[in-house]
Amino acid sequence: MTDLGPTAAPTAPRSGTMPADAPATAPPEPDEAALIRAARTRTRRRGLLLRAIQCLLVLAVLGGWQFGAAHGWLDPFTYGSPSGVADQLRSWFTEGTALGSIWHNIGVTMEETVLGFLIGTASGVVLGIALGRLPALADVMAPFIKAANSIPRIVLGSMFIIWFGLGSTGKVALAVVLVFFSVFFNAFQGTREVDRNLMANARILGASEWRVTQHVVLPSAMTWITASLHAAFGFALIGAIVGEMLGAQAGLGQLIAQSQGLFNADGVYSGTLIIAVLALVAEFVITRFEKRVLRWRPTQLSESASL
Repeated sequence: MTDLGPTAAPTAPRSGTMPADAPATAPPEPDEAALIRAARTRTRRRGLLLRAIQCLLVLAVLGGWQFGAAHGWLDPFTYGSPSGVADQLRSWFTEGTALGSIWHNIGVTMEETVLGFLIGTASGVVLGIALGRLPALADVMAPFIKAANSIPRIVLGSMFIIWFGLGSTGKVALAVVLVFFSVFFNAFQGTREVDRNLMANARILGASEWRVTQHVVLPSAMTWITASLHAAFGFALIGAIVGEMLGAQAGLGQLIAQSQGLFNADGVYSGTLIIAVLALVAEFVITRFEKRVLRWRPTQLSESASL
């Protein structure tokens, strides 16, 4: 037998090297709390960036407007100026208006708007769900609803002034009409889109039609209904303002109409600015309400609906 010589002793692995058969070490998993903090930080930074860009846009528009008015590029009598609007607002809030205190006028407009919004929303939701649940009734009422929706709102405003006079009732009625159709069609379509399997399962479990409507149809249609509230409040505010401009004893709409009659551009812009601020505050409140009511929705859906 051939002598193979002495067997070589196994050599130790060099420092810093891994044996070929050693198992690979898995990378550490990221900490969930760290990921959440990083996501919140990115969201906060994005929000700050958006706010900064928005402020820059506002400053650019106001600065260009003031610069053009100061150098004669824009006629201040026709187009006004930011400084003129600021003076007009200061006069209204310190000295009052020809129609009384500015707070009284704001209160009158907001009372008409909120009443019209609440009444129109409630009636739109009730009738929308009722017609969505009863197809036969929907077929009967369809031509009447379409005909009523086709009437120009300015015509309705004139009719309401004849019927109810210059008080707040006509403005509330016009706001109700504008809000009703906005909410009604969403509630109706949301009711028709409810999953039939859910309704059938509820009936199998012994739920009555009222309980099916209460516990299945209404929650399912709530996404459609709450989505319409953002536009509905704007329509309520439009109804109140338009009604006041057609004829009223007080209110922001009548204040704007008087400024228009006096060719006071700064007064028109001041009234418009107050209305915009009120609308933004209402939008914030409605968004908070929507997030509270629809907490069960996925986060991405909630965020996209609030844009």
